[in-house]
Amino acid sequence: MPYQIGWFSTGRGEGSRELLTTVYNATQDGTIPGEIAFVFCSRERGEAEGSDQFMDLVEQYGIPLVSFSSRRFNPKKRRQGLKASKKLGRDSETLQAWRIEYDREVMKRLDRMRADINVLAGYMLVTGAELCRRHTIINLHPAEPGGPKGMWREVIRELIETRAQRTGVMMHLVTEVLDEGPPITYCTFPIQGGDFDALWEGMTRKLRRKSLAQIMEEEGDAEPLFAEIRRQGVIRELPLIVRTVKAFAEGRIAIEDRKVVSDGKVLGGAYDLTEEIDRIVGRS
Repeated sequence: MPYQIGWFSTGRGEGSRELLTTVYNATQDGTIPGEIAFVFCSRERGEAEGSDQFMDLVEQYGIPLVSFSSRRFNPKKRRQGLKASKKLGRDSETLQAWRIEYDREVMKRLDRMRADINVLAGYMLVTGAELCRRHTIINLHPAEPGGPKGMWREVIRELIETRAQRTGVMMHLVTEVLDEGPPITYCTFPIQGGDFDALWEGMTRKLRRKSLAQIMEEEGDAEPLFAEIRRQGVIRELPLIVRTVKAFAEGRIAIEDRKVVSDGKVLGGAYDLTEEIDRIVGRS
C-alpha cells in the first residue's frame, strides 16, 4: 500500500486550497511516493464560502472527506472557554475541556482512517493531548529550530528587534505543548547582507524616531524589511512541506517513540533541507 498521508485543515481560504493542491499534485506526479488517505475539515458545509470551496476541491480530487464543525460543537461551552481565556491571557480550563471533548469526537470519526503521517495545513485549532498521542501529527512553524515562538508576525518582529542574522521555516512534531514539539525538518535563509542591507538601513532610520511598535502600527505588514522577511519565508513553506512528506514517504526519516529517526538512528537535531529548498526557490 502507498504511504498514507492524513490532512487536517479548516479550509478557510486560498492558502489552504493551494497547500492541498501542491501536495496532491506531488503525489500524482511521483514526487511523493504516497497518497492523501483522507482530509479532515473542522468546518461543515454552509459555514463559510472558503471552506465550501475547499471541500469542493477535496471531492474533486476524489479524496475521502471527513468534516466536523468546531463552531457547532457545544458552542456555549466554546464561547465560555474563549471568553475566560481572553480574561486570563491563557487557555482556560473550560476551553481545554472543550478541546478534549471536540478532539474525542474527531478521533471517533477518523477511527477507520489510516495514516502514516498527519499534516496540519491551515488547521486553525489547537490539538489536544489525546489527539497528539494517538496520531503522529506534524505542523509548520515560521522559524528555524531554536528560533522565535508564536505566530509569523510575532516571529518577524522578534527577528527585527534582535537584528537576527538569519531565520527559516521548520516542520515539527505536534505535542501537548503548543509549538514545543521536536523539530523534524527545516531550512534557513540569511536576513542580513545583500539586498537586505538597504532594508535594515531604512528600518534603523525609522527606529531613531519611533519605536518598532509604532512603525508596525503605521505600516503593518507592508513595512519593507518586515515584508521581505515574510516573503522569503513564504516561498519556502510549500517546498518544505512537500520535501518533508517526501522524506517520510521514502523512509529517509520516521517518528519512533516521539523522536525523529533516520537510518535507524535518532537524529541529534532536525533534518536540514536548506540546500534542497534553496535549489527549488532558485538560490545557488
